[in-house]
Amino acid sequence: MALTATISTFEISLNDSDRHVYESFSLKVARHPSETEDYLWTRVIAYCLEYAEGIAFSKGGLSDPEDPPVAVRDLTGALRTWIEIGAPSVERLHKASKACPRVVLYTHKEPRILLRGYEGATIHRADTIEVLAVPRELLDALTPYLDRRVTLTLSVAGGELYFDLGGTVIHGAPERHRLPG
Repeated sequence: MALTATISTFEISLNDSDRHVYESFSLKVARHPSETEDYLWTRVIAYCLEYAEGIAFSKGGLSDPEDPPVAVRDLTGALRTWIEIGAPSVERLHKASKACPRVVLYTHKEPRILLRGYEGATIHRADTIEVLAVPRELLDALTPYLDRRVTLTLSVAGGELYFDLGGTVIHGAPERHRLPG
């Protein structure tokens, strides 16, 4: 018998003073049985930090070779931002960079080890790909709050993230990196 995805509903109030984005929205997130809590939280953080009109999770799921895990599309359906999560292959980043004007990688992996894996690789426009590493301490603090229903306020100021989860405030800042090459 195949395991099915677990659906979590996030009620999010986003106050991003860095980008002047102030929105409240409900986000249904399907967690595949093989998906870690760190990966799921990284997807939610990426969605919030990239929040814009036309943002959506991939319809094909985590392993869809054609679509990004999170994407921002314009009204015609054209990709504006390809958002990768975790540790995508060199080939996937190369393809993403050729297919879309902006590529961002949010990772929950150790950035030095992740970036070492891309050394010497040929990735189209590698110098334009943004890499944001979500700190281990932040993910460890958020993990106990993962449930079927999560209500949170995310405030962003000066690159610092402040999560208010029912009166408990957790904060941290993603580290910006560049791909080697």
